[in-house]
Amino acid sequence: MERANPGHASPVRPGRIDVHQHLIPPDLARAVTGRAAAVGWPAPAWDERSAIAMMDRRSIATGVLSYAAPLAGPDDLAAAREVARGVNEYTAELVKNRPDRFGHFAALPLPDVDGALAEAAHALDELHTDGVVVLSNVHGRYLGDPAFEPLWAELDARAAVVLVHPTAPPGAPVPEVPPPLADFPSDTTRAALHLTMRGVPRRYPRMRMILPHAGGFLPYAAHRFALAARLPNGETPDAPRRTPEDFVADLRRFYFDTAISAAPATLPSLLAFAAPERVLYGSDFPMLPEDWGTGFDTALDEYPHWEPGRLHAVNRGNAELLMPRLSTAAAGTRDL
Repeated sequence: MERANPGHASPVRPGRIDVHQHLIPPDLARAVTGRAAAVGWPAPAWDERSAIAMMDRRSIATGVLSYAAPLAGPDDLAAAREVARGVNEYTAELVKNRPDRFGHFAALPLPDVDGALAEAAHALDELHTDGVVVLSNVHGRYLGDPAFEPLWAELDARAAVVLVHPTAPPGAPVPEVPPPLADFPSDTTRAALHLTMRGVPRRYPRMRMILPHAGGFLPYAAHRFALAARLPNGETPDAPRRTPEDFVADLRRFYFDTAISAAPATLPSLLAFAAPERVLYGSDFPMLPEDWGTGFDTALDEYPHWEPGRLHAVNRGNAELLMPRLSTAAAGTRDL
């Protein structure tokens, strides 16, 4: 781990850039609380002041905010467009007031591709968001679905950053286990595999996709998943025949955040698999209570096998390369 020399004052280094931080607009607080209660998860609470106080305590200079929950029912496209626009306008105002402390991934009203294209254009061109957020499946449809191709093409043309946030997979959850603990990382893995099987990361290399929570189980099982390239159905019209090595290379095109993932078995697997510049800090606040998250922060800081400079890259440097606007964020006060 990177540390100051004993006996010398620790230099002040810029604080973390948190690419996985959420907000809850006031008019959606009841819905979010109800959804958490329904799955047995602690009800999150959020406001701007408490978010900044949390960030100060955890040496987070800037948090990139996202609203990562279903926007409306599967058949209510108009409501999804309305909610997405409201969330994005609300978040953009926060960023406008505090560009040093907040960034913004804009919500898109999928599966409405036309609505998602329109909202992406509005968010990126008018609101100047730092990227967009999509859910790992959209009412049961995974992101490699050919219907979503126009969106990926447009986001690739813009070299956009896309946070692929997990949601509950189709079907029943693991009994007695809240979905955020087991089903969410499973669905991240499923989404990444479907995208890769369909060749989306390869066809659209300018679009940068972030997988939360260390990519679910992807780093640990990537070489197992790559055996799909040897199967008779391992080729699709959009993804010609690849070797297992090609498949692993495509999986490594994703970025990965550290939210809820700086654990003794998880972190070594992630760092062994991911390219050094593709690992980013994430807190998952307030969906993960702060007192739970600080333990993962400590584990990240105290991991004993950091190569020189890599902890700073995870905490901040890689996010600066991915989203250069954030390089001017306020400096923190803790030595990272």
